Amino acid sequence: MINRIFTLTILAGLLIGMKPSTADDFTVKDSKGEHLDIIGSNGKPILRYVYVRDRSTPEKNFDTAKVFAHVFAPNGTTTLTKGPGGKYPHHRGIFIGWNRITHAGKSHDLWHVRNTEQIHVGFHEDLGGSKAAVSSTIHWIGNHKEKVIEESRSYRIVPEKDAHAVIDFHSSLKAVNGDVKLNGDPEHAGVQFRPSQEVANNKSAKYIFHADKIDPKKNRDLPWVAETFVVDNQPFTVQHMNHPSNPKGARWSAYRDYGRFGPFTVVEIADGKTQQFRYRFRITVGEAPSRDVLQKQYDGYAKTK
Repeated sequence: MINRIFTLTILAGLLIGMKPSTADDFTVKDSKGEHLDIIGSNGKPILRYVYVRDRSTPEKNFDTAKVFAHVFAPNGTTTLTKGPGGKYPHHRGIFIGWNRITHAGKSHDLWHVRNTEQIHVGFHEDLGGSKAAVSSTIHWIGNHKEKVIEESRSYRIVPEKDAHAVIDFHSSLKAVNGDVKLNGDPEHAGVQFRPSQEVANNKSAKYIFHADKIDPKKNRDLPWVAETFVVDNQPFTVQHMNHPSNPKGARWSAYRDYGRFGPFTVVEIADGKTQQFRYRFRITVGEAPSRDVLQKQYDGYAKTK
């Protein structure tokens, strides 16, 4: 049995409009066994960490085999991200996975999660920071039912001017039962953002790159990609930023009209060792700003430790 731990991170600091928030402006609501919401000073959720695990039916087993995060629109009701179901039902919110993980002489698909699973084990307590965050331990279970990777993951809301939400994603992947190779392709691996199913229906996703003549199928290690899409007749922009400390050789999927986009890297992790991944998602209401503004936003992120 996996020991289940429950502690909680609540760190402060989000800029809503032009007014910086304080620790007291945030609340966290944990619907135990289902999901945990980070709620802003207006009483509306900003981010939902979804960790439910239900094996009662084949359908529920698949729908709950992956841990991910939803991002809410400013109304606190509409999710800008997609959960289970819809086009490519294994694409869910802000998520991480690889479809060809080699371990113990076998290949394990922790992207489609048809016979594998990511299991939320518990929350970490890490008070005293200047952000609002949820941090957790997640076990990646291969198709032989053995733990392949132990992940420490966090979603942190950080203060930034003129943004609806800025979310730092940090994942530490530890090989715990032998060497692991993370492999796949840009369509089925990496750290991805999948917008609402509505975007797949209206085919509104468009992409902006850091320079002219960028081909994400050829150019590697893009510092950032921005995407605009429409939900509830309102345009939104997500800038997905690749921290300079991440493993090199990243290839991006950033061309699908349904909006799933993000980088993928082949990585080998020796037994007992850990690989870090860091990304930032900056979500704003409206069309994308100029490339110069997007680059300046990335430059600020690139300096963070």
